[in-house]
Amino acid sequence: MDREKQEKIAVFRFGVIFPLVEKDLHEYWGEKERILKELVSKEWEIPYSKRTYISKATLLNWVKRYEDGGRKIEALFPESRGDRGRMRSISDEQIDALMRLRSENPKLSTPRLVEKAQGARVFPPGTEVSMASIYRLLKIRKAKRQKSEQDMRKFEVQMSNDLWQSDCMHGPQIVINGKKRKTYLFAIIDDHSRLITHGQFYPAENLENYLDCLWTAMRKRGLPRKLYVDNGASFRAHRLQLGCAALEVGLKYARPYRPQGKGKIERFFRTVRMQFLPELNENLDLEKINELFARYIEHQYHQRIHGTTGQKPIDRYLADVKALRKAPDDLPEYFRKQEIRKVNKDRTVQLSGRLYEAPAGLVGMKVVLRYENTDRIEVFVDEKSRGFLKDLNQEVNSRIKRDRPDPSGPTITGGQLFERTAGGR
Repeated sequence: MDREKQEKIAVFRFGVIFPLVEKDLHEYWGEKERILKELVSKEWEIPYSKRTYISKATLLNWVKRYEDGGRKIEALFPESRGDRGRMRSISDEQIDALMRLRSENPKLSTPRLVEKAQGARVFPPGTEVSMASIYRLLKIRKAKRQKSEQDMRKFEVQMSNDLWQSDCMHGPQIVINGKKRKTYLFAIIDDHSRLITHGQFYPAENLENYLDCLWTAMRKRGLPRKLYVDNGASFRAHRLQLGCAALEVGLKYARPYRPQGKGKIERFFRTVRMQFLPELNENLDLEKINELFARYIEHQYHQRIHGTTGQKPIDRYLADVKALRKAPDDLPEYFRKQEIRKVNKDRTVQLSGRLYEAPAGLVGMKVVLRYENTDRIEVFVDEKSRGFLKDLNQEVNSRIKRDRPDPSGPTITGGQLFERTAGGR
């Protein structure tokens, strides 16, 4: 399995166990069991697996590996399996067929239902069916049917930076390089205080601009415990997932077509449309609109009494200032891009259409390149840094002295261009 697949699996596992590792559960009697019960009963989209449920033993194993591994994301990388090729679970097709039989025969006992499924060749002949797995599957599906409606109660976390919500709003057209172009407002709101940790207009709705907004928010306000984002392409990037996991920030995604889960950031965007945008003049550039927006946030929005909390967002946020986690100085390093390349025989490596020179001793090896921009590309082999790529300068390389051939080896001559004449001329 390649590195990127391992990272995706590890990031998923971290997201699952995050409620179990984010705080000391010994302070809350029964809290750990409550969380475990909730996680076990939940249906998951597990990367590179047809399974949709996770057992309690698996969850506890992931937690132990994470803690024993120094709370590093690498501790959750998948281990090699010794039982590959054997049937370990019921496939999705078999589950669907079994549930159809259950709906057609609701009064059948579970053993009789399994017999009927075997007779209908839902399970291949000779397959040993685990009755415990069937009982557990039917119990979970029954509980899901009985849960007829979603719990739509309002919620609010206990402290500042416990949860940030973020999203992107389509903004007004402004002048960029002499042309009118659409803008996009990335904004992040603290769930507890309603403070805007950062918001900024950008010329494009992409990952690079969202990361710029997120890093600015983290530098100004510290690290959140959880980050709640939309399902858009800007938020589904592997870099964002891996960076948040490395910083021990739980990354949560809003369910598709469920805007209620991100209600606070949506209400803020409505406020922006009603209060900020109508006051703008035409022919603004990007720098000017962001200057006006920053002034509006700091001097108006943060200073007004919020209708729900009854406090100014800035006052409510600063009440928990002692508990906030400072962001590391090298923040972008946690969100670096990653590529795998092979070092050529002449020590060159190609990336983004450019040739670079690799450190000595890596010829013919596969290396992992990690970088934020192509001016500083670090080279890793087996998770150990081997230095940085250098811009290839072929003119300088032509003047570098090479090792001379071994004098004890065979003599190689190049012949003569002109034959000597009898007179030596």
